[in-house]
Amino acid sequence: MLSEDNAFITALQLILSLDQTLVGIVSLSMQVSLTAVLIASVLGLPLGAAVALWRFPGRGLVIVVLNAFMGLPPVVAGLVVYLLLSRAGPLGELGLLFTPSAMVIAQVLLILPIIAALTRQHTEERWEEYREQLTSFRVSRLRSIPTLLWDARFALMTVILAGFGRASAEVGAVMIVGGNIDGVTRVMTTAIVLETNKGDLPLALGLGLILLLLVALINAGAFLISEEAKRRLG
Repeated sequence: MLSEDNAFITALQLILSLDQTLVGIVSLSMQVSLTAVLIASVLGLPLGAAVALWRFPGRGLVIVVLNAFMGLPPVVAGLVVYLLLSRAGPLGELGLLFTPSAMVIAQVLLILPIIAALTRQHTEERWEEYREQLTSFRVSRLRSIPTLLWDARFALMTVILAGFGRASAEVGAVMIVGGNIDGVTRVMTTAIVLETNKGDLPLALGLGLILLLLVALINAGAFLISEEAKRRLG
């Protein structure tokens, strides 16, 4: 077994040489997470805005559920998707279990409440601020949604980045519905677990370094967006 120092050096060599195995795992991870974030954003942004603008029976319950699901345990999300996509499940005939599509569905289930709940908060704040002005121009609530979302774009970009951060670092749900199949559903987090258990520290460290870099870039992006928003407001 390699020493920790040698393993770290070998991990850097794998990254710099663009090792095919490592690149394949990282590429699939990005594909799955970006697809999940895109779908969750398309669904979550208008959903959160709609909950913010309209008053309807059960609205409080919807808000509570969205806020509660922001902390949904990944293994629970994975289990729900597994039951839906298994052969005995209602969607079993689609044959999606143990495919990247199943992993995308699981990540959407995790990200959607985060984006919807935080979008509701930001949109509601701006609705309170611009409500009289929009009403005076006879702009309907439905037509107000794009305006309010655009006004909150910097805050919402940070929300989306947070969703991507959770998706890319998640392991439990994708392990359950993806199966961690080599070359098919093996992503960074599941590969790190597997390679560490196997004792293949260089590959695990290489993937870990890339994941840390990705998390750092996400946080840097969120910080820069926040600073830009403060500068514009100032």
